[in-house]
Amino acid sequence: MELIKSLKEASLLKNLLIAILGSVLLAVSAKIKIPFYPVPMTMQTFVVLLIGVSLGWKLGLFTVTLYLAEGIAGLPVFAGTPEKGIGIIYFTGPTMGYLIGFMVAVYLSGFFKFDNNFFKNFVRLLFSVSFIYLLGLIWLGSLIGWEKPIFKLGAQPFLLAELFKISLLALIVPKILRFRKI
Repeated sequence: MELIKSLKEASLLKNLLIAILGSVLLAVSAKIKIPFYPVPMTMQTFVVLLIGVSLGWKLGLFTVTLYLAEGIAGLPVFAGTPEKGIGIIYFTGPTMGYLIGFMVAVYLSGFFKFDNNFFKNFVRLLFSVSFIYLLGLIWLGSLIGWEKPIFKLGAQPFLLAELFKISLLALIVPKILRFRKI
């Protein structure tokens, strides 16, 4: 009985460490801007999907929730922090819908069963990431008004870069799956 308790504690500690490292990776991905036309891209959506594929939906969702909690608590982990504010003030700004969408995307990408088929993996990842944009656009429209060109402001500039990131991840999914089996 003591051995089982000890193994559970070790597993819990291991998962907590993985989640902390995942949240750090997500924070770093928010800060690195890659020049891309028409606007620079971060690798956040890539990392959200990577976390889901790599860790599964439970640990992936915990990792992204931890990241969001860190940001809400005031740690400068979000893309526009600290220069555009921190904590709950930043969280409830224009990007809140996208940030909440991270939880749906990581859940879906962690829930799907991936394989070696690039096309099927691409479609699953595209479906997962679409919720980031859907929730982001809904929140953005509610915040700044639906009469504004919401899609043009909140999604269109990022779509080419998003297709690139999804393609890249769909290519490496088989390698991730092999790594998970080790």
